[in-house]
Amino acid sequence: MSDKILFQCDYNEGAHPKVLERLVQTNMEQTPGYSEDKYCEEAREKIRKACGDDSLAVHFLVGGTQTNVTVINAALRKHQGVLCAVTGHINVHETGAVEACGHKVLGLPSPDGKITAAQVAEAYEAHIQNDSFEHMVQPKMIYISNPTEVGTIYSKAELTALSETCHKYGLYLFLDGARLGYGLAAPDNDLTLPDIAALCDVFYIGGTKVGALFGEAVVIKNPELAQDFRYLIKQNGGMLAKGRLLGLQFDALFTDGLYQEISAHAIAMAEKLREAFTAKGYTYLAPNRTNQIFVIVPDAHLAKISEQFGYSYDQRIDATHSCVRFCTGWATREENVDALIRCVEKL
Repeated sequence: MSDKILFQCDYNEGAHPKVLERLVQTNMEQTPGYSEDKYCEEAREKIRKACGDDSLAVHFLVGGTQTNVTVINAALRKHQGVLCAVTGHINVHETGAVEACGHKVLGLPSPDGKITAAQVAEAYEAHIQNDSFEHMVQPKMIYISNPTEVGTIYSKAELTALSETCHKYGLYLFLDGARLGYGLAAPDNDLTLPDIAALCDVFYIGGTKVGALFGEAVVIKNPELAQDFRYLIKQNGGMLAKGRLLGLQFDALFTDGLYQEISAHAIAMAEKLREAFTAKGYTYLAPNRTNQIFVIVPDAHLAKISEQFGYSYDQRIDATHSCVRFCTGWATREENVDALIRCVEKL
């Protein structure tokens, strides 16, 4: 596999050079631990400014699963669960981490990775109107990803409707932003960071998949969730002793528009691939304009493609076709994209 060009995910490479430069420049400095240093505070201020809200609480954790578990544990009591799309990351790709901590994940059907305000309302009403509702897990939080696990994104209208429904029923709205930069850079996106900060109780800005070595920045709007959050970070193993390593990375990413710049590069590379796949006659599992392309390809073509390129297998479509994911990222090289396009054109 090492001699292949990889399009499996958006974290095949290490970190953006400017992130590494910041880490090297400050390597021998002495700072307080546990994200209580000046670099973390500077990063927090830059994130608050980008979100347009000085009142936001900002915390840094190491990885996505750890972040999801910590946020959900902070929000829910033992009898409460979290609603999400059946394809949601917490429901499929986290080895039952949330449920292992005592909170049930309540999956809702979804053809495109998204859930709707109407689904949330229906699920909540079905619970509360059931004569045995106290014998069932109480839905208390809505978990969504943007982009979703199949690369689709929420519109401002969709997120607004979800937010209004959550307020109506007293539910928390949590947005997983592991790939948030790529969603914000998508050509068909109409959401901004200030929109997300205003509409969600809590969300996070992904670094691991968008130019950092590791790290996620949790942004909390709702003061109920902000209270004692650092206790939960520590309890869930997320309080990095050398916390300045997280702050420095986000400080670099949120300086001079770097986060937006590298996200836009990934989208540009994905658009080139998508154009070539469409010209070849390939179709898509869930059409989108983000950096994850879930494309349906003849198995005979895949056999040839896999000789030179790595991708993620998703599912079988029929006897002769499979759905696979090609993923671009902040570090995707245009010459590698061009090589894949030439390969596809020859098939």
